[in-house]
Amino acid sequence: MAVEGLEKFEDMVVRAAETTSAHARAARAAIGAVIFGQERVVERALITILSGGHGLLIGVPGLAKTKLVETMGIALGLNARRIQFTPDLMPSDILGSEVLEETPGGKRNFRFLPGPIFAQLLMADEINRASPRTQSALLQAMQEHHVTVAGARHDLPAPFHVLATQNPLEQEGTYPLPEAQLDRFLMEIDVDYPDREAERKILFDTTGAEETKAKAAMSAEDLQAAQRLVRRLPVGESVVEAILALVRSARPGPEGGETAKAIAWGPGPRASQALMLAVRARALLDGRYAPSVDDVLELAEPVLKHRMALTFAARADGETIPAVIGKLKSRIG
Repeated sequence: MAVEGLEKFEDMVVRAAETTSAHARAARAAIGAVIFGQERVVERALITILSGGHGLLIGVPGLAKTKLVETMGIALGLNARRIQFTPDLMPSDILGSEVLEETPGGKRNFRFLPGPIFAQLLMADEINRASPRTQSALLQAMQEHHVTVAGARHDLPAPFHVLATQNPLEQEGTYPLPEAQLDRFLMEIDVDYPDREAERKILFDTTGAEETKAKAAMSAEDLQAAQRLVRRLPVGESVVEAILALVRSARPGPEGGETAKAIAWGPGPRASQALMLAVRARALLDGRYAPSVDDVLELAEPVLKHRMALTFAARADGETIPAVIGKLKSRIG
């Protein structure tokens, strides 16, 4: 009877995984119907959200980063909002504030007016343009999933995800995110220029009379079920060992061998946790029910590169973080 019960439970998990995987793939297709030539970016942004994390999109203006977030909100059935970060933006402009109201009876009391952070999917546009005080208000809320205004706690909606953007150009007058705050982002996703065919498709689709509109493929409840399932997917010992070997070798010390001499500081255990969740989410998105070492190698760079820095000597020699991660990956794959 115990064996029968176990088989029924396994069947239920497989059926749930099949349904969830189909939903996730439908969401990817719905986003891909609007965002052309950015398949890898779409996949990594979806993996970030399926893992329950936040993403940092790095790319020059005009590469559809804003449109990606808006489209993801529709496809995943989430309430999406956008905040344009500027140097004069205050924490209260994001979190909300208390206003004094007078009732018809003449009584006065404070009422909380929620800020734009009270959304399920928040786009923090050009996050490095805001002051450190405003950045830290957002990043604290990302970590704790609630805000505190005038001593009162206000919970953020569930699910809650932030996709922040940074422009790699025009760094004058910006406030780079400190390393401890960058670590709050599960992935750093590079948004590159589309290829020729994708750009041709963009030209025709966006300058005609009819523009392709995003369609809903999931609901917020479906997404939360998918996030719970990601945490239940089994991970083989070889995958766990690959994650540990990769993250530990990306730190200064003997485990990285010669390559580690180029590393000033490396990723902490949060990187291992992020990689563990991301490889499961990628497997689910591909219709597989267990991740492989290939998933670890594919997601190593976006998970690790914002969590490490090179020594001055290594930078002077022309070394780059992607190249160092490539060397560390070659020791595993």
